[in-house]
Amino acid sequence: MSILVDKETRVVVQGTTGREGTFHTKQMLDYGTVVAAGVTPGKGGRIVEGVPVFNTINEAMEKEGINVSCIFVPPPFAADAIMEAASSGIAVIVCITEGIPTLDMVKVTAFLKDREAVLIGPNCPGIITPGETKVGIMPGPIHKTGHIGVISRSGTLTYEVVDQLTRAGLGQSTCIGIGGDPIGGTTFIDHLKRFKEDPQTAGVVLIGEIGGSAEEEAAEYVRNEFEKPVIAFIAGQTAPQGKRMGHAGAIISGGKGKAEDKIMALEKAGITVAHNLGRLGKTALEVFK
Repeated sequence: MSILVDKETRVVVQGTTGREGTFHTKQMLDYGTVVAAGVTPGKGGRIVEGVPVFNTINEAMEKEGINVSCIFVPPPFAADAIMEAASSGIAVIVCITEGIPTLDMVKVTAFLKDREAVLIGPNCPGIITPGETKVGIMPGPIHKTGHIGVISRSGTLTYEVVDQLTRAGLGQSTCIGIGGDPIGGTTFIDHLKRFKEDPQTAGVVLIGEIGGSAEEEAAEYVRNEFEKPVIAFIAGQTAPQGKRMGHAGAIISGGKGKAEDKIMALEKAGITVAHNLGRLGKTALEVFK
């Protein structure tokens, strides 16, 4: 099993005719993902990497039976793309776009409140179930089918951790990049709940970073509700206060969001925290043996 996406997933790429959309459409196809359609308003009728392009999500859904969206739409239009996908009944929406205005995401959050669509991102690498499908920009070859779930706020750190897990012989059930913006579609807890119910997932790696309180909230959930072993790593341990470090959400302000506070909360919840990223694979072997 897996969570959210599998070999039955049929993907529509919103913004497929753009440079990034075209490139990653090919990468997903090469991995084995069923990219059934693309959408770019005004460019319906084109073919990109063998994939038919439509003007609207509704048209693509009617013709190709899509159920997952991957968004490469430029920031000023990305919120509308998310809401179009959600209003059309798309089950899982993966928004790769970074730089979406915060007020736009406030509107998106309100729009999604009473809908069942799951939004991953924005500003994220996407989601992959190794050996079955990938929706996003993750490098496929480093992943291996297995029993460890990965949830991360950082794209590049996800790749580093996954590579270490694979080299240690620990395959992954599903890997999810939730994004590093202040307002995102899903949280650590949302996906921990899914991994809790997934019999294929034997343990989880959480990759957090400074800023916000998502890691502390996840720690509390693990303490009270999650019985599978968890490893965590927190990026930004040497970040100066008041400086934004890469992600819009990675900023320490008002005395909150510090790495040491997150680490303390995680360890109090019984979670093994890897203090040295370079040893995470070895730590995983000890915890998930």
